[in-house]
Amino acid sequence: MPTFLAGVDIGGTKCAVSLAELGADAPRLLGKRRFATPPPAEAPARLARELVALAAELGVAPTAVGVSCGSPLDSARGLVLSPPNLPGWDAVDVLTPLREAIGAPAALQNDANACALAEWAWGAGRGLRHVVFLTFGTGMGAGLILNGQLYSGAADMAGEVGHIRLAAWGPAGCGKPGSFEGFCSGAGIARLARAMVEAEHQRGRRPALCPRPEDLPALTAELVGRAAQGGDPLALRVFDEVARRLGQGLAILIDTLNPEAVVIGSIYGRQLALLEAGVAEVLREECLPQTLAACRVVPAGLGEAVGDYAALAVARELLRDT
Repeated sequence: MPTFLAGVDIGGTKCAVSLAELGADAPRLLGKRRFATPPPAEAPARLARELVALAAELGVAPTAVGVSCGSPLDSARGLVLSPPNLPGWDAVDVLTPLREAIGAPAALQNDANACALAEWAWGAGRGLRHVVFLTFGTGMGAGLILNGQLYSGAADMAGEVGHIRLAAWGPAGCGKPGSFEGFCSGAGIARLARAMVEAEHQRGRRPALCPRPEDLPALTAELVGRAAQGGDPLALRVFDEVARRLGQGLAILIDTLNPEAVVIGSIYGRQLALLEAGVAEVLREECLPQTLAACRVVPAGLGEAVGDYAALAVARELLRDT
């Protein structure tokens, strides 16, 4: 008899509900609905309605529901605790309406944990017992699989590695200049590039990456990445710095946690050719030989689809625990 999983992804501007059939490999996605993120007072009921409608449309009954959302959360009680991308979501209970509407168990995890579960179940961490997943997207966070189980910590905040300060200077992330997220995130790469371009303008130069100072606010990580792939010298300098800082952050995690794999999502996979060699060089300099020998650093095996599988992996984990 088939097992159907439901996934709910809560984002700052968009939400999605999905249904999939669980199989031996990655789940087979049956359907998905996307919609603008509702106000917090309306969101739990809207999420439940959309999922019920999708299940009715597909004619399936979910066995479990997984919810993925940015932290901070109280995952045990199913509460969203006003994450930075969801202001006003103060102790919003997203699980009770889903459980009541679907008639199935439901669980909540932060997005990094959910992606870690997906990569552990179906991606680059499959078959391993010690896996670190790094988001490396808009922000930088980690999901930790240790001794064959998800590790969330005493306050449900384990894996907030973006706060680690790597330098006394640098772009700010998590409110800290020079932090891991400051250097290694989409927003951080854009800030770093703008600072480098601005320094060139102050020297009287007009770098090809952004020759007009008034265009600086429009400089994004995506634009910098395309320029670096095309050989732009300043953009290449930006990614050299990002690779070095990524290697620094990884070395701390590898030596502290001794994982079998560090799986990195989003930007790392897209810019592997720009980052991989520089990261490897820093790891050889910084890591203990034994911990480095035991660990692979790889892009997400699920690629850009890891976010689609994240909430479904939370549902799968719920079934494994019951």
